[in-house]
Amino acid sequence: METFNAPERPRIPDSGEERVQLEAWLAFYRTTLLHKANGLNAAQLKQRPLESSPLSLLGMVRHMTFVEQMWFDVRFAGHDVSLYYKEEGDRDADFNNLDSTSLEEVMDLYLHVIKVSDEVAAGHELGELTKTARNGRHVDLRWIYLHMIEEYARHCGHADFIREIIDGTTGY
Repeated sequence: METFNAPERPRIPDSGEERVQLEAWLAFYRTTLLHKANGLNAAQLKQRPLESSPLSLLGMVRHMTFVEQMWFDVRFAGHDVSLYYKEEGDRDADFNNLDSTSLEEVMDLYLHVIKVSDEVAAGHELGELTKTARNGRHVDLRWIYLHMIEEYARHCGHADFIREIIDGTTGY
């Protein structure tokens, strides 16, 4: 994969059921993160242009792969899985070890984890609680959707700055 080409962003409906809205906003932000990587090569995606920060576009995609897996697969479904991009002794391996997988592998894994997240959530009520607690707390699926939207929105904001510094591209 020379450069990454993002899929088309989904349209967010102007009205509708709560579940439809939550799923649409989450899908929009998932794709928006990929749009920040659109047209860039692996070297550009690994750049950390903010001197005071270890953030890179590739690291954010890796981080959100882990976050998707943690909240949907591990917390909500209660599955015992090997967590992607986590290494013993390096809490931020998803941001730090950018050469451990190819660009194509990172993007394929990200898209795979999103598919698993959607499958795990399908057919469950928004009020259903996680199977696995975090810090002694169980949260419901609605909370996970809202948290994921917040997490993506925050990182998409970071990605805006990084992309602009890399090549001047702006916009959502």
